[in-house]
Amino acid sequence: MALFLLHLAGAAALLLWSVRLIRTGVERAYLTPLRRWLRHSGSNSFVAAGTGSLAALLLQSSSAVALLVAGFVSSRMVHSATALAIILGADLGSALMAQLLMFRVTWLSPLLILAGTIFFMRAKRQRMRQTGRILIGLGLVFVSLHLIREATSPLQDNQLVIAVVDYLKSDLLSAFLIGAIAAWLMHSSLAAVLLFATLGSEGLLPVVAAVAMAFGANLGGSFVPWVLTQSMSAAARQPVIANLLVRGGGALAALAGLMFLAAAYDGDLLEDARWVIVLHIGFNFAVLLLGLVLRRPLLRLSKLLLPGMAAATVSRVSALNKDALSEPRRALGCAAREILQMGETIQSMLTSALQLYRAWDDDLVGQVAVQEKDVDRMHFETKLYLARLQEGALNEENAGRMMVLANIATNLEAAGDLISSDLTALARKLHTANLTFSEPGWADLSDFHDRVLANIQVALDLLMTGDVDAARQLLEEKDAIRQLEQALQRRHLERLRMGKPESIETSNLHQETIRALKQINTAFTMIAYPIVEDAGDLLSSRLAQPSRN
Repeated sequence: MALFLLHLAGAAALLLWSVRLIRTGVERAYLTPLRRWLRHSGSNSFVAAGTGSLAALLLQSSSAVALLVAGFVSSRMVHSATALAIILGADLGSALMAQLLMFRVTWLSPLLILAGTIFFMRAKRQRMRQTGRILIGLGLVFVSLHLIREATSPLQDNQLVIAVVDYLKSDLLSAFLIGAIAAWLMHSSLAAVLLFATLGSEGLLPVVAAVAMAFGANLGGSFVPWVLTQSMSAAARQPVIANLLVRGGGALAALAGLMFLAAAYDGDLLEDARWVIVLHIGFNFAVLLLGLVLRRPLLRLSKLLLPGMAAATVSRVSALNKDALSEPRRALGCAAREILQMGETIQSMLTSALQLYRAWDDDLVGQVAVQEKDVDRMHFETKLYLARLQEGALNEENAGRMMVLANIATNLEAAGDLISSDLTALARKLHTANLTFSEPGWADLSDFHDRVLANIQVALDLLMTGDVDAARQLLEEKDAIRQLEQALQRRHLERLRMGKPESIETSNLHQETIRALKQINTAFTMIAYPIVEDAGDLLSSRLAQPSRN
């Protein structure tokens, strides 16, 4: 039994890691266009739901989609009702992915792993390498499911297993709770449902109990984004809580119906393990329809559950621990955390800045000004902290890290100045002159702004992880941003040539905004240079080709 548990735990861990591997590849290669699709979902609820389903199919996670959309709501790029439709669609997309991954095609797994390895090892561009990562992840999902089947098949006649099966068949509430806890611990309802469906197909779980666990996974999975958005604004959390209400409440209702049928039905209620996935998909489809019909009452109810959330403030705690100055490595970690807070504050400022172009808001301008003062203070305190650290004896590695952090802090502070002075001033001119951008011009600015925000998130993650692949991706994005800026400028000149009045009136504002956004992107990109340089991947004038060993 101990060997069985070890094999099962290893296979389940491989399944969870494979799902995360796919999500990592999608995020690194396709997150920017994915963010753009989600943001452009529009006011049509069914289009928004379809976009959410596609995003969940790609990301292998409805929770990841919920987090992205919550950020859009926080920055007022997406309305709460549209965000809820996207999240509900993502729940259905995740369920559909479970069906796709349950297909038993023996030749598909080695083919995916082989193709993925070739792409990852041989491709020159990061997007193709990350596509290889996605294919490897998909192949390993099939491998993990096969390992689960192999581990469980010898135990179908085991007396202990039979006793557990009989118990779960008679106690569906316990099965439901196990499913909810498993999905929460895995932070993936998809991985949990795949595990339950596989165990059910191998006879290690009664099918009716596996269905109850799948319903529980829906409840546990809907709690994940609720917890991960705790620090966000009330507006951002509204659609997440509404999804929890309808999906979690629906799961409880589905369990009650299942328990009623199980008690009334003489004999095994369900015998075919395919019912696990079928009912999982059917449940999420029903929740989607119900959620779309009731989305406004659900949002109103979720707002009632967040009293005073928008007004709540938490005073910032500095990460610069003076007691750590006697331990250079620890002190450098403290400085990195403080710089991370700088970056997150600037990210929030940039999100707010574009809102001012659409609608002037004195309160929002005041908020940006306060954030800029915070950034300046963090920058100044970080410089003093690093200067005090330099007074002690530092080895070459720590001294180099200290200079890197000092340079990053200076670059980020400059980015904050660009937002508070340049972008805010440009938005004020637009408002004072009562001007508006042309629709194509505004679309170009919004997409460019969104791409810079996506790069900022990569840069902030990179500050903590130091991942070389992500650093290379960020530097490639810098080149892509430069090329995109040139393309946007050409498109703007073409609109001027066509004589569009809005483009003529806002020409300088449009071009200066794009230029400022590019400079902000460059400031955050500087985080990547020391990482690729230490890895030996940086040439004097361009990136080196990745090693193929």
